[in-house]
Amino acid sequence: MNYREATRYLISLGNEIRASSLDSAQAAKLGLENITELLEDLGRPQDAVPSVLVGGTNGKGSAAAMLEAVLRSAGLRTGLYTSPHLVEINERIQCGGRAIPPDEFGALFTALGGRIERLLAEGKLRFHPTYFECLTAMGLEHFRQQACEMAVLEVGMGGRLDATNTANPRVVVITQIDLDHERFLGSTIGAIAGEKAGIIKHGGVVVSAASHPEAAAVIRARAEKQGARLVETWREYSAEGVTNSGGRYSFEAAHAGGFRLPVELALRGKHQIENALAAAAAARELAGLGFPVLDGHIREGLAAARWPGRLEAIREEPLVLLDGAHNPAGARALARFQDECLAGRRVVLVYGAMRDKAVPEIAEILFPKAELVVLTRPEQFRTAAPETVRELAAHLNPNIVIEPEPEAALARALAAAAPSDVILVTGSLFLVGDIKRRCGLLEPVAGFSRNR
Repeated sequence: MNYREATRYLISLGNEIRASSLDSAQAAKLGLENITELLEDLGRPQDAVPSVLVGGTNGKGSAAAMLEAVLRSAGLRTGLYTSPHLVEINERIQCGGRAIPPDEFGALFTALGGRIERLLAEGKLRFHPTYFECLTAMGLEHFRQQACEMAVLEVGMGGRLDATNTANPRVVVITQIDLDHERFLGSTIGAIAGEKAGIIKHGGVVVSAASHPEAAAVIRARAEKQGARLVETWREYSAEGVTNSGGRYSFEAAHAGGFRLPVELALRGKHQIENALAAAAAARELAGLGFPVLDGHIREGLAAARWPGRLEAIREEPLVLLDGAHNPAGARALARFQDECLAGRRVVLVYGAMRDKAVPEIAEILFPKAELVVLTRPEQFRTAAPETVRELAAHLNPNIVIEPEPEAALARALAAAAPSDVILVTGSLFLVGDIKRRCGLLEPVAGFSRNR
């Protein structure tokens, strides 16, 4: 198959959430059985490259991108596996900071598809591997073929039963844990933390930024049960002398053991400080395991890390920021960014969300802070109808309008905004991807760093 044929086939399997919602009973029975069998047939590529697993609810993608940039600064040939993608599926599999080329993606899936058909015929696979399982296997195999020296793997929706949990990582990182995907992971912080903590390995190393008391207790208990070394960055590390320039933060990362390092972050938002401390702590743990990571590499990597769709600026006047905040924790982080970095500036909000998200709670956080709210509809089958969102949120803002097409929604926001205003496009990474795709934002905008 070529790239387009491969992507069409993968999409036919359903994305992460769709596969889970349609096949949840089967998935619950299968656990890691299918992905394990597939990887065994491939010769266990997950064992060929040392890895780090990065899980959590919010911040895991940013932390993974930061850690990968640190390791690349150290001269290591890196692999990075993330989800979801914004525009093209091959964004999920990167080597040395570059997405897998389309032709290699197509060839990789063609070879994998042949194995899958054989294993199904032999009765070794009970069901066809899911969309996420296929991509995970492809990522691990690509990293082996490219002789990567370290792979950073972002965990998907959960942890315990996530396809990435077939890896045997040198270090596990867990970022903040909050309510999200409750249908699949549980309705409490503790239950969700239990699923996320399922990536902790026996005798391993765990770096945790999860400071919620309930989540921290669950992670602590799991680490103790597994005999794993636990580094709680929210207790052991600190950011001192914090300053802010245009939403990008500088500080001195410090540890009671004597570690001190001046840091300047490329990623916007105060919430990135805790992700940076987690990445720095993970890098230091890897150094302790013999990987050639120095303090200077940590500083260089954090200053260079890019992560599209997270407070990503695509225009200066008016300032247009894309942010994939899709749950209450992400919305609170975005609201804090407004208070700390956009105070006194008029904000126009372009909002589109999935209907299985906590839309009323997110609206309560974001809508009152906007001068105008433009509701739109991302190109996904789970999209919340803008009319429904307006009905739910009409009491929060008197200026709510609907533009169903994302490109038209951004155009309406631009027409309403003055050069000194700010437009925030948020509610879903699917919306962010739609805007980037429809508005031709696949290349960097002048004045901003190139995104990987």
